[in-house]
Amino acid sequence: MEKFGKAQAFTRLEDIRFLKGEGRYIDDIAPFGSAYGYFLRSPVAHATITTLDVDDARGADGVRLILTAEDLEAAGVKMEMWASQVPNRDGSRGAKPARPPLAKGKLRFVGEAVAFIVADTLEAARDAAEMIELDFDEHPAKTDLAPGGAVVHDAVPDNVAYDFGLGDEAATEAAIAKAAHVVTRTIPDTRVYAVSMEPRGGFAEVIEGGRLHLAMSGQGVWGPKSQIAKALGLDEDQLRVTTPDVGGGFGMKAQMYPEYIVLTHAARVLSSPVRWMADRTESMLSDNAGRALTSTATLAFDENYKITAYKVETLSDLGAYSSQFGQPIQSNLFARVLTGVYDIQTAWQNARGIHTNTVQVDAYRGAGRPEAIYVLERMMNFAAHDLGLDSWDLRRRNFIPADQFPYDTVSGETYDVGDFDRVLSRVAEEADLGGFTKRCEASKAKGRLRGIGLAFYIESILGAPEEDATLEFTDDGHVRLYVGTQSNGQGHETVFAKFLSDQTGIPVEKIEIVQGDSDRIARGGGTGGSRSVTVQNNVTLATIDTVIAGFKALLAAEEGVDADDISFDDEVFRIPGSNLTPTMLDTAALAHARGRKDLMRVTETAKLPARSFPNGAHVAEVEVDPETGAARLVRYTVTDDFGNMINPLLVEGQVHGGVVQGAGQLLMEHAVTDEDGQVVTASFMDYAMPRADDVPFMKFTTEPVPSTANPMGMKGCGEAGTVGSMAAVGNAMADALWQAGVRDPQMPFTPLRVWQMIQDAR
Repeated sequence: MEKFGKAQAFTRLEDIRFLKGEGRYIDDIAPFGSAYGYFLRSPVAHATITTLDVDDARGADGVRLILTAEDLEAAGVKMEMWASQVPNRDGSRGAKPARPPLAKGKLRFVGEAVAFIVADTLEAARDAAEMIELDFDEHPAKTDLAPGGAVVHDAVPDNVAYDFGLGDEAATEAAIAKAAHVVTRTIPDTRVYAVSMEPRGGFAEVIEGGRLHLAMSGQGVWGPKSQIAKALGLDEDQLRVTTPDVGGGFGMKAQMYPEYIVLTHAARVLSSPVRWMADRTESMLSDNAGRALTSTATLAFDENYKITAYKVETLSDLGAYSSQFGQPIQSNLFARVLTGVYDIQTAWQNARGIHTNTVQVDAYRGAGRPEAIYVLERMMNFAAHDLGLDSWDLRRRNFIPADQFPYDTVSGETYDVGDFDRVLSRVAEEADLGGFTKRCEASKAKGRLRGIGLAFYIESILGAPEEDATLEFTDDGHVRLYVGTQSNGQGHETVFAKFLSDQTGIPVEKIEIVQGDSDRIARGGGTGGSRSVTVQNNVTLATIDTVIAGFKALLAAEEGVDADDISFDDEVFRIPGSNLTPTMLDTAALAHARGRKDLMRVTETAKLPARSFPNGAHVAEVEVDPETGAARLVRYTVTDDFGNMINPLLVEGQVHGGVVQGAGQLLMEHAVTDEDGQVVTASFMDYAMPRADDVPFMKFTTEPVPSTANPMGMKGCGEAGTVGSMAAVGNAMADALWQAGVRDPQMPFTPLRVWQMIQDAR
């Protein structure tokens, strides 16, 4: 790794200001004197609007503006938000029912934005919302995950938005029919909230030249810029979008939301700044949820317990509308790792997306890959239990051998490298697998059921493989690196600065990372899909190469030598026949003195030649109290293959956070909607989140196999913890509950549900 980074643990540079309370979040930077925005939201899940009278509210004290769908239409705002569509099995495209920024004609989920009130204070805006007359004819709500039922959109009569297929259905069915052993299960994956520390919010204002500026808490500025400009009928150069510090996103903030369109339009109408920040309940009602699917899976084995076929049929909950990435997640993205780390060449995946009268479901940490691995790894454990096999051995029998890479999967992916057997051996050692029996006996002595769960995951980095980077040398001897990604708390400022420092010798303290400003950065892919560090550092290398070439030419002209004879190593330039060893900053100062502005700011574009595939093994141990159903995660071990790492300290932090999110979903998080579409879990009084004492200290090790898909040998790590932990914890719970006679344990493993499963088994 010496050539591409020192790979040393390096504490986060940005933490100093965060710990001192000097973070610059949306609520910290809203312009002084901004008006306050508040959204009136639907109180019911499904209804036809009969009256929406805002006249009295418009006359209320302090109210500056009220917007409805009618007002947006009158102003020429485009009343249909963008959403991706996946191909159906018959060659058509998935349904795309129109989604207006404010409810038009019908209400389709509790929390849908109906009107936007702008007032001098937040209290005045809320008071005015109480004065709005909203009457409606209520309809039955569609809340079950099945085709048919109450129609959410007339254009989607059976509520099936897409019907996606991948693989060979006939061959898969034939292989299952003649298999020596067949295991089938239906596996739910419950709806969860992203619940970032900082809720969604933003402010909009009119700036110089009559342009509009939106500052938002998001995961990239260029997608929102394009969509908002289109919605408002603006040329893109009339709009600036910025993102300051962001308190968590987890995929949930990667999409466009109606609030930002309405907020920006309100500032345009008033020609003054308007701010909006959701509170926690508002977020739980209106933020895109995650997961929410049920899969029926079948594994077929030959007489030697080698997998001969795999079939997965999934119903995914899209919510009331197709959100930005809603359709691809449980179809295309699920398919990326459909067969995981196993040598399976006969498979069939069918995914159908169902519209319901609930908030939209979109990207949440992992976006399709945790869901796919959860199904597959739970199935491997079910198969081991049903067939009387050791689950670790069953996996080894079916691993893709290390000598078969690069390996083409049935879903069209090419895994570049991997050594799964080596990783599994390492995690068995680190987890003290041999000592589990003794730990199990100790738990039994306390009246507890102890279970161990293994999950072996693989994931694919997602997002645009191409990115830009600009390296600018300032007149005062500092450097700015302009990046197209967006930190949501992952430590990008540290990673990018340290990587640049390692390659150039420029001191970290002299490097500034510039992100999240569409005026200062021409384009970018934003953050999501574990793409940021791999894609951005790849183009940083290309930019450094261009800078070095330009600086060599400058030094060659100064010293009268051939540029090809000058080298750059050990952080300095070496010139034949000279004892001068100028650094990168020394040479930049020379370029400045010579008036070479072309060398002071360099931009490059680079594209990854292929995707990388992080993988690894997670081992979880749980204790269950059979008398109360309470379960605790008591031991956790991870061995990952992330290839070459830039900063192991930050990698471990990302894994820890991801593990907790996956474990949280299995053990306590569960977003619940009743049969009328009312959200039962709209506050932290009802929606449980993991706390520090719910999580044990984790053991983290790596067995790197450097990727061949990029020059750094890296593999993304941001979502890996969640991809592996869901199945590991689920399998641990299944192992514990198997001892109590429970044969089909499924999430969520909340105390009441666990207790009930045990009672039913008795």
